[in-house]
Amino acid sequence: MTEDSLGTVLDRLAETIASRKDADAVSSYTARLVAGGTPLCARKFGEESVEAIIAAMDGDKASITAEAADVLYHLLTMLAAAGVPTRDVAAALFAREGTSGLEEKASRRSS
Repeated sequence: MTEDSLGTVLDRLAETIASRKDADAVSSYTARLVAGGTPLCARKFGEESVEAIIAAMDGDKASITAEAADVLYHLLTMLAAAGVPTRDVAAALFAREGTSGLEEKASRRSS
């Protein structure tokens, strides 16, 4: 197996999620999550995020890596359940490129 860029892997994962979201919920974890709606997907995303935080606080790189992968999967699943295309998220990130995080946050407060 060759290592791809994170973007390539996330694109393939988003495609896999899209292809499985309407599958039989008995045989597909992704379908089961999406069938539960955005609230279930959001809850699972939150749980995985907390696990990633705990792993980071413990400083265990292997656990951080595994939990980060879980966070990304559950984020993409939540986006799919909510009907938010990943290209919209990419566009939002692209629009922020080259902008200081402090400036970007300030612009949202003044809107």
